[in-house]
Amino acid sequence: MMERIETDFVVVGGGIAGLLTAWLLAREGEVALLSKAGSEESNSFRAQGGIAAAVGEGDSPALHRRDTLRTGVGLCDPGPVDVLVNAGAETVDLLSRLGTPFDRKGEEWALGREGSHSVSRILHASGDATGAAITRTLLRRVTAHPRIQRYFHTRVTELVVEEGECTGATAVDRRGAAWLFSARCVILATGGCGQLYRYTTNDAVTTGDGFALAYKAGAELRDMEFIQFHPTALAVKRNPMFLVSEAVRGEGATLVNDTGESFMARYHEWRDLAPRDEVSRAIYREMQEGRRVFLDARSLKSSFCERFPSIYRACLSHGVDPEKEWIPVTPAAHFIMGGVQTDSCGRTRVPRLLAVGEVACTGVHGANRLASNSLLEGAVFAQRVAKEAARLSPPHRKAGGRKPLIPGDSQEEEKWKKIIRRLMWERAGIVRNGESLREGLEQLSALREQVPERFLECHNMLIVSQAIIQSALWREESRGGHYRADFPEKLRKWVDQHYQVQRGRRDEPVADGRICS
Repeated sequence: MMERIETDFVVVGGGIAGLLTAWLLAREGEVALLSKAGSEESNSFRAQGGIAAAVGEGDSPALHRRDTLRTGVGLCDPGPVDVLVNAGAETVDLLSRLGTPFDRKGEEWALGREGSHSVSRILHASGDATGAAITRTLLRRVTAHPRIQRYFHTRVTELVVEEGECTGATAVDRRGAAWLFSARCVILATGGCGQLYRYTTNDAVTTGDGFALAYKAGAELRDMEFIQFHPTALAVKRNPMFLVSEAVRGEGATLVNDTGESFMARYHEWRDLAPRDEVSRAIYREMQEGRRVFLDARSLKSSFCERFPSIYRACLSHGVDPEKEWIPVTPAAHFIMGGVQTDSCGRTRVPRLLAVGEVACTGVHGANRLASNSLLEGAVFAQRVAKEAARLSPPHRKAGGRKPLIPGDSQEEEKWKKIIRRLMWERAGIVRNGESLREGLEQLSALREQVPERFLECHNMLIVSQAIIQSALWREESRGGHYRADFPEKLRKWVDQHYQVQRGRRDEPVADGRICS
């Protein structure tokens, strides 16, 4: 038996995009907020760096736009970029009014600088805990709202599509109870897919479920080859890995190899503040040549503890004193620029199915995301998605769905996950080539036959992994977060070219036959 829940809106995901969308929609009707995680388990909560917005003296939306487009390497859609940068100051003001305690210097915002930004425009809260501060602020608002019903530790198993429209979702909670949610629309805010990779900064729940759910419902995935590997995760055995924020380099720390060389000058004119893809590949090359890489933050002295308290505590817990020692670092999967294709209001190809935040691909990030644009993206587009959802009238019929499968044993499923993560890191990681990608695709197809059906997360991971590898095979050049050793040049003919993947037979991804520009 499934318990039916009638509501106006279903929001799936408990990060910044999902929380703000739910809170805004509660003005218009009843909201069911679903998350397979706990209240403080999301990439939003883990975000350290900050939120970018043109709020400082000497900055402007036009300058923020220029930095975003340059970093996106010819693949950003200018319209959504304009939406993002022009709404920056207003969105920061909204989050501040809701209670986010952004850091200040006197009466002014305390602004930092990160890679590929031409000016200081990064707002922080509690030094290096910006995501946690915003998330907790929104959680308080959501928890207090009488029209929002929260369902944490509740996994969405399928989107209900009837007569071509998304009218609800089925879900199962950790006790094995099954639910059918019927609503005007479903909004996916499920985040990214970093847990597809062996080394990642992403929360353990970030297994790409939103991409797979939308894909199986008939939506298209776009630009899935573009994975951003953050250059500086703390190099210790841990999943997820602890992020050493780019803001540390913004404050003056430098990357060095084990010979003591500050090597970034050999790779990029912006040195330690080059775009993330450039820095990650530089570190990868150093490691491939047998050298270890460290972050030298000793010049910050005692200010390190004051400016980056969370990072300082994490380093000390692993026996590293940043004020006196180099911090060992390594690249790790961090963000996906692609996702469920949407317009700037979050609409997908499937009527009544919307997406927002990292799971959505509006085209705002292009081939490489500008640092600290992700929290801004989630908050800006949540406002637009909420307005779009509020305009929808109730569907002609209520959702009906199949009873969901009960997930299998988590420890047994973890064994299969480790196989997928290792495969993706080796076959579709920082540096790729056609031979390894083709081998990876064959291995993923074989795994789909072997993984038991009840391991829902694994099957979602396999679908998304296949979409990433197939997209990476198609793009025979190197651009942004996608680097092909066999096609190392960035080619003019690939500017404004995007690859879309849709559901084929047996759920395997196929190209939809169109190249969009």
